[in-house]
Amino acid sequence: MNQEEKNLRSNIRHLIQHVKQKKVNEQKKIRDLVSTLLQHEIREMLSESGTPDVDPTPNKSTGINVLEELLKKIVPVLETDFKSLTTNSEQRQSFRAHIVNAVVGTLTPAQANNAAVDNVEPVHEIELDIGEDVNVDIGDDKFTDKFIDIRSDAEKAASEEEEEEDPIDSFGTGVEGDETGRNMAYQSFKKIETSIIDSYELLSDPDDQELFYDYLIANLKLYFDKFEGELSGQVEEPTNQAYDTAKQSAPAEDDLGALEEHFDLEI
Repeated sequence: MNQEEKNLRSNIRHLIQHVKQKKVNEQKKIRDLVSTLLQHEIREMLSESGTPDVDPTPNKSTGINVLEELLKKIVPVLETDFKSLTTNSEQRQSFRAHIVNAVVGTLTPAQANNAAVDNVEPVHEIELDIGEDVNVDIGDDKFTDKFIDIRSDAEKAASEEEEEEDPIDSFGTGVEGDETGRNMAYQSFKKIETSIIDSYELLSDPDDQELFYDYLIANLKLYFDKFEGELSGQVEEPTNQAYDTAKQSAPAEDDLGALEEHFDLEI
């Protein structure tokens, strides 16, 4: 290799190093520009709205306010358990179906009880003439609660164990799907069931109850959609005009690599 070729290679190396440094500097300028523009946009948004929204105004509906606090408690639990089901999507579909079904099954009796209380009739004292004969038909359903069980406690316990249904099987009644998803949903629902019931029972207004119920089911489904999208990598990263403009002015990533490959340099 003659001196002229050595000088050429040396000059090319210096040129590549210069280009690399220039690219680093440009990227830093772009990051600084984006940061400045974002801060400017934030300041404008705050100035337009007056003061920062550190204490958002509650919703007009008490039912929605109560639901919002409930979601803060249960959504992180559901997200953790849902995202642990990574073998296949069937497990997650089964999980969400069982959770939604369990919420409906839990709140439906509460709704029925509230409706019954609203329509309850006054109880009148029953007057009984001690002197009259009382004919008792043992086969009558209204006397079945008078039955005296003479079995021992051990016999009763053994009988109950035979008749008791597996709670997981009962939990999945009416819902088909992957058993792993069902089992995970069962464990997850036990963590949040009390919070759901307690929140619903805070409400006595029928409109609040209806909003709470409808929006709870809708939000559960929406959050499950969100979690599934995040696992699938389908969530698009938010952006803005300032970033898009700055990104377009950045140098191409492959330019430097193509130059090195062209001269086949050992650097």
